[in-house]
Amino acid sequence: MKHIIVLGDGMSDYPIPELNHKTPLMVANKPAMDYIAQRGRTGSLQTIPPDMPTGSAVANLTVLGYDPHQTFQGRGVLEAASLGIELSPRDMAMRVNLISVEDNRILSHSADHITNEEASQLIQFLQMHFKTMKIRLYPGLSYRHVLIMPGGDASLKCAPPHDHLNQLVEALLIEPLTPKARETADRLNRLIHESHRILQSHPLNIKRKKAGKLPANMLWPWSPGRKPEMETFQKRFGIKGAAISAVDLIKGLAIYAGMDIIPVEGATGLYDTNYENKADAALDALNDHDLVFVHVEAPDEAGHAKNVELKIKCIEDLDRRLLRRILDGLTNQMKETVLAVLPDHPTPIVHGAHTREPVPVAIMDPRIDPDPVDCFNEESVKSGSLGLMKGSQFIEKVLGEK
Repeated sequence: MKHIIVLGDGMSDYPIPELNHKTPLMVANKPAMDYIAQRGRTGSLQTIPPDMPTGSAVANLTVLGYDPHQTFQGRGVLEAASLGIELSPRDMAMRVNLISVEDNRILSHSADHITNEEASQLIQFLQMHFKTMKIRLYPGLSYRHVLIMPGGDASLKCAPPHDHLNQLVEALLIEPLTPKARETADRLNRLIHESHRILQSHPLNIKRKKAGKLPANMLWPWSPGRKPEMETFQKRFGIKGAAISAVDLIKGLAIYAGMDIIPVEGATGLYDTNYENKADAALDALNDHDLVFVHVEAPDEAGHAKNVELKIKCIEDLDRRLLRRILDGLTNQMKETVLAVLPDHPTPIVHGAHTREPVPVAIMDPRIDPDPVDCFNEESVKSGSLGLMKGSQFIEKVLGEK
């Protein structure tokens, strides 16, 4: 059997008053998702354990069947792997955002979705400025970058910027969780303050402000960790996997899982991503892979922006332009392919931040009779035959192991 998992990041939500107390998934026109629910089995998946941070790294580790208690080492190490950065046992890696700050409050976790070219220019400038601080900065995609601190202590309490919009910077600074981590926390907080001082007057930010854009005027490091030990998909399940995503976090996770990364022209990680190319790449990858994991970031970004109309559009685009295209492409292979759809976590419009409620799941397996559920959303799947899944149960159901 072949297997495709399509994941809409942050796609699930809470009921919204202006949607007549329905969620975006409930009101969106999504016939392909509903088709999979009607012809498959449905249920919910607890992707984030109660004692773990509500991030995409933890959630996607669970989706792929890994125990985040054993494998989660922060986003930084995963994104470093995606960028081809080799980590030594002494290296601490962190995700670092270029953010926008005004009046000492975080306005945007993405610096108004700064372009790759602008961000690379600023990261290279900052690397030169901080070269005596014994850190290394690596440019990634848009606002998402990587910081490496040799000998750094990862026992830190950090604030993900997307979860703390409009909050005071001083209340969110890095705190040590052990006395030994104090020096690391102090260095990083100096980096935050110094980056703000020098980026305020950078010519690129002056140009951005004149153009009516938010400046990328602060570095924000978070999610520290060291190189994880992860068993590959091939060793665990005896199958060859591939991943399709525009996001370094997902690519890094897939690399540690031993999956091939399939590049896709036009994949942006935003609502303007090329859904059609992702669908075609997934179908092509089935020729020489047993499982293809397709990740779409767009709904999550709309949730962080608290933009309900955009979130609905992102769900509908994913459904019409990607999922429907995959279904059409599988016409002659439907009896040999398992197709699953789910979010990784909710990103409710009301909060603009991740939460840990279970997410809806639909798995269409031609070998197994469907349950009575006829549409795909947070409430409908609660009547499904899969029930509430935890741990590795989802990936085992997809692979038909249990």
